[in-house]
Amino acid sequence: MTNSSPDLAAWQSVPLPRPGDLRGRYTTLEPLNAARHSGALWEAMQGHDDLWRWMPASPAPGAEAMIAELEAWQQAAQALALAIVPADTGRAGGWAAFMRIEPAHGVIEVGNVMFSPALQRTRAATEAMYLMARHVFEDLGYRRYEWKCDADNSPSRRAALRLGFSFEGIFRQHRVVKGRNRDTAWFAMLDHEWPSRKRAFESWLDPANFERDGDQRQSLAALREGGKSTPSRGESSTS
Repeated sequence: MTNSSPDLAAWQSVPLPRPGDLRGRYTTLEPLNAARHSGALWEAMQGHDDLWRWMPASPAPGAEAMIAELEAWQQAAQALALAIVPADTGRAGGWAAFMRIEPAHGVIEVGNVMFSPALQRTRAATEAMYLMARHVFEDLGYRRYEWKCDADNSPSRRAALRLGFSFEGIFRQHRVVKGRNRDTAWFAMLDHEWPSRKRAFESWLDPANFERDGDQRQSLAALREGGKSTPSRGESSTS
């Protein structure tokens, strides 16, 4: 069921996201800080040049260059980058950013998502996406939360659907990235959809949803649909 014509007579602009920690059971998101996070992020990404295939930047020659480039992008894009710090390691293993922020319309995007191999397919990765969505809808009051990716980036498209974003279409010849055409796939989650997404996230993240060996009992998609699925090892998001 859609909500195409909500009453917005009392609508007011919402706040910009401000630097601050978002804490969960399995991870904490911290505003990106070169002194605090560069070493751990460089170690996590070093030797995995394939991770940069879909990113706007290319692999950097060192930790300082990597963080400097990310900070420059953050400033140019008027974005807020957050380091993802799993509780079991205490060291940053990736990042994600709030970007393309339009407070007057209540629209914001999660983007520039980078998960190291150690972070991929973990509870910490999924919880990071849950914490960001919860902050957007519950703390800040946004109406629309977007996810965009290269239309050829199949892992990111699967992740968007798994996390509860709805596919909205392809913007053809949307951008030129690294000397090639990029068609962009658009996904979004709306404020009235969030309560059901939230329940599914919290059920999936509950320790009771996992076997001793870490296998999930029910998938996130199945929980969102109110059904059950067979266990699947280490399900989490990648992008």
